Amino acid sequence: MNLRKLFVTTALPYANGPLHIGHIMEYIQADIWVRFQRMQGHTVYFVGADDAHGAPIMIAAEKAGMSPKEFVTQIGPDRARTLQGFEIGFDHWHSTESPENTELSQRIYVRLRENELIAIRPVEQLFDPVKGMFLADRYVKGQCPSCGAPDQYGDACEVCGAVYSATELKNPYSVLSGAKPELRTSEHYFFMLSDPRCTDFLRQWTQGSRLQPEVANKAREWLEGERGLADWDISRDAPYFGIPIPDAPGKFFYVWLEAPVGYLASLKAYCARQGLDFEALLRDPATEQIHFIGKDIIYFHTLFWPAMLKFAGPPFKVPDRVYVHGFITVSGEKMSKSRGTGVDPLRYLEVGLNPEWLRYYIAAKLNSHVEDIDFNTEDFVARVNSDLVGKFVNIASRASNFIQKTFGGMLGETSPTAGGVDPDPIVQAFQGRAGELAHLYETREFGKVMREVMALADSANEWFDARRPWELAKAGGADQQRQLHAVCSVAINLFRLLTIYLAPVLPALAREAEAFLRVKPLRWAHAQQLLPAGHRIAPYQHLMVRVDPKLVAALFEPRTVVTPVSAPAAQAPEPLTIGIDEFSKIDLRIARITAAEAVDGSDKLLKLTLDVGDGRTRQVFSGIKSAYRPADLVGRLTVVVANLAPRKMKFGLSEGMVLAASDEQGGHPGLFLLDPDPGAHPGMRVR
Repeated sequence: MNLRKLFVTTALPYANGPLHIGHIMEYIQADIWVRFQRMQGHTVYFVGADDAHGAPIMIAAEKAGMSPKEFVTQIGPDRARTLQGFEIGFDHWHSTESPENTELSQRIYVRLRENELIAIRPVEQLFDPVKGMFLADRYVKGQCPSCGAPDQYGDACEVCGAVYSATELKNPYSVLSGAKPELRTSEHYFFMLSDPRCTDFLRQWTQGSRLQPEVANKAREWLEGERGLADWDISRDAPYFGIPIPDAPGKFFYVWLEAPVGYLASLKAYCARQGLDFEALLRDPATEQIHFIGKDIIYFHTLFWPAMLKFAGPPFKVPDRVYVHGFITVSGEKMSKSRGTGVDPLRYLEVGLNPEWLRYYIAAKLNSHVEDIDFNTEDFVARVNSDLVGKFVNIASRASNFIQKTFGGMLGETSPTAGGVDPDPIVQAFQGRAGELAHLYETREFGKVMREVMALADSANEWFDARRPWELAKAGGADQQRQLHAVCSVAINLFRLLTIYLAPVLPALAREAEAFLRVKPLRWAHAQQLLPAGHRIAPYQHLMVRVDPKLVAALFEPRTVVTPVSAPAAQAPEPLTIGIDEFSKIDLRIARITAAEAVDGSDKLLKLTLDVGDGRTRQVFSGIKSAYRPADLVGRLTVVVANLAPRKMKFGLSEGMVLAASDEQGGHPGLFLLDPDPGAHPGMRVR
């Protein structure tokens, strides 16, 4: 396999507010692809940046009583918290308000001017007489000149996709003041996109596999349309927060010229920090330049941006791929703060939702096409609980219980006869899927990867159940012990293979699984290797708990802050203190769960049958249904309060209480049964 060198970016978020779920969806998509490439052994430079310039920033800063630089600087802490929270592993995060971006933007402009692709023309521009300033395109609204849609911005129509100048809008008005704008003449600078050199290049560049078919068709539609490609207005008049145009006092680059240059600026800053040669990296023919963007900015990234880079010349290079995705809706509706239909990423983290639940859910819906995806709360809960907890981590939980308690944590052979040299056919089947899954990751068919991997997880659980390891353990004979060892060792290896296949999507869980398996960081090539007999795994700790629907509901609840006027702050109650004599009255015993089943009519209870070592079984009702499947509990040891007075419930008599840990103070959600170390047996006293 030839190793690749990849320069990967995502669209730059505007620095006027926190990241929203649309940003996070794009970053998760890119991050999954990048992590897969790194697992393949490829070198990846993954960078991002804030889009920090433009009239909206200037106006927002004025409202906040700050300078524009102060305003864009304050966004940093929330950026880092959100990106780190969702395990999005950018190598570097930069800003277009940086010396690197100024130098590169001005250099590219000078190169375009030297190639006679810059024109200066007088233009009529909309001016707000109330605010006393020329209006940026996004601060003018009106009817689209192409389709007549109302309330469209002054640069592009969100309904039909037409691109135009603000002066072409019908019935325009200023977004800032509501005033009718006046036409005033000003000298502007243009990138001559209509030049035959540009159009000929773009006709060639939009062919091949650089763009998805639907994106390439749209780009060619613009190229071959009746109006053709219009020259691009790249200047704005003072007052404006941006990068000055060289030798043009009072003129600044329009934000869309220098914003994508922020990709290069971020890479340059990263190279300087790492001691790398930025220009040599760009000049290297082996370097692939990859952009992940949303469908709303196709025009800029498939026409303006590649033409700018082409005619700026080396070391700049045109993109090798532009990967476009759709939008994300919430329960079928477009995101709206006023309607409460948005998903706030920081709020998601604050309420205690596991970020990898969202990474998995988004991955399960993404594909290589420009299609919108939907976040549905009920589907989110059901899919994560079923797939990640009920299928995937369930395998490790079930198999490791026997490995630890019966074989001291040591794996055995993985052959059907527990003595041969060939692994069980199911292991070979799992390993044989590595190439197909790698292709699906490469082509960004993440939803297909998740479906294929969960089908493998289903087959692993079915295979395990068919061999009934709990009966092998109960039989106790030498042959049965060898079979039990082989079955559980195969299951652990299947779990490891599934972890490799899911690692790009679930990096944090993969790290925990590596610690559990006691292996080095997983790579894709490791799928062709197995953990050998004699390898010792760590005691199993819960890798993931089920989604609590209450936490999902809290995600959409409005935030309220209650400030008491005079009442003292409530104090947490002091824990009750008891003496040793009182504690000694509690009879805690090791118990084995010999049977478990759901309770009809209850969404919380499981009925457990326990062996407490006294020659009989006991029936206990336990509220752990949200955290455990009944089949996963059979054969497991736990701790029970053995001398609790029997309690008559409507479902039957409960003769004790199994002990479980939980966090009721807003921490990580879930229930965790106490799990005795290997060697404990039913009836032992817990002191």
